[in-house]
Amino acid sequence: MEAVSTRELAQQLLRFDTINPPGNEAACMQFLANWLREQGFEVSLTSFGTGRWNAVARLVGTGPGKPLAFTGHLDTVPLGSAAWHYDPFGEIEEDRLYGRGSSDMKAAIAAFAVACVREKQTILAGSGVVMLLTGGEETGCDGARALTEAGQLPGVGALIVGEPTANYPVIGHKGALWLRCETRGKTAHGAMPELGINAIYLAAEAIGKIRTFSPGAPHPLMKQPTLNVGRIEGGLNINSVPDRTRFDVDIRSAPNLQHATIRQQLTTLLGETVTISTLVDLPAVLSSDAHAWIQQVYQRCQPRHDRPLQPSIVPYFTDASLLLPALGHPPCIILGPGEPSMAHQTDEYCLLSRLEEAERLYGQIIQDWMVQT
Repeated sequence: MEAVSTRELAQQLLRFDTINPPGNEAACMQFLANWLREQGFEVSLTSFGTGRWNAVARLVGTGPGKPLAFTGHLDTVPLGSAAWHYDPFGEIEEDRLYGRGSSDMKAAIAAFAVACVREKQTILAGSGVVMLLTGGEETGCDGARALTEAGQLPGVGALIVGEPTANYPVIGHKGALWLRCETRGKTAHGAMPELGINAIYLAAEAIGKIRTFSPGAPHPLMKQPTLNVGRIEGGLNINSVPDRTRFDVDIRSAPNLQHATIRQQLTTLLGETVTISTLVDLPAVLSSDAHAWIQQVYQRCQPRHDRPLQPSIVPYFTDASLLLPALGHPPCIILGPGEPSMAHQTDEYCLLSRLEEAERLYGQIIQDWMVQT
């Protein structure tokens, strides 16, 4: 398999349907693994379910120090109900690469993979590179969890997460606590509601309390934590009193907040009529912008931006929530060519100019790392 350009590899990755659920990343992961092996990488593939694969790819260096790591996920969110005007599986028009996963985040994977190939000799003479490629990120970092639980992650000196930032270096992101709340009532005929207990009414009362609940104090950089009731399900037929309702709550937190404390506060607030269970529990991520490597990345990124770079975070979560603790908490930068505003959108796209810029930027960061280690 011949080496290809970043745009060609990105378009090839987009042609695989990895919509999650169900994910089915296996074919796309196998294609990428084969390509990486052709370029000289050592690649190990592991399964975390039917059709669900992760990969760890390495260029092992001969120099001292720990390798530089990149990470990205191959699964994407569904297309949505709105009609697309462009092929959702990889279409190029002018400066835009369209497709589900173009910004979030197959284009970034192509960019750092090609950058590693172009800098291969520098990497082999240095401390090496590791790529942690996952599935299942969109539904709560399932693939990353499987990687960490396997306990086979290599030691690394720093981590670059290729999530969409329009090539702006970001030092952290909010945590995510997804809760399922359930109310139980008593069924009865809809014409005699006084004989039952309406679980939907109980859920409505609970949601009313949640609307005024604050998960905690603002963080200096991440600002106010957020809370959203994103899904509700209750009742089987219109002419019965529903005896069961459940709704899901999405809380985005900062490092100053403990998820166990937030859950306990909600349990106390909602009382015995609501049962709470945890669906996803991902801590916030925040690296120090004073770290020498992060300052070095800032210096590489600064010429590509009109204003002085400032410490910044993103509100979405990434696999770094689980990978960083397993890797020993190395410094971490979130940096990718995707447009943050285009993630999960109809007619999602990544600018080709930004994609090519990311490849060059990753290459410069690789060069700097191999020299300093």
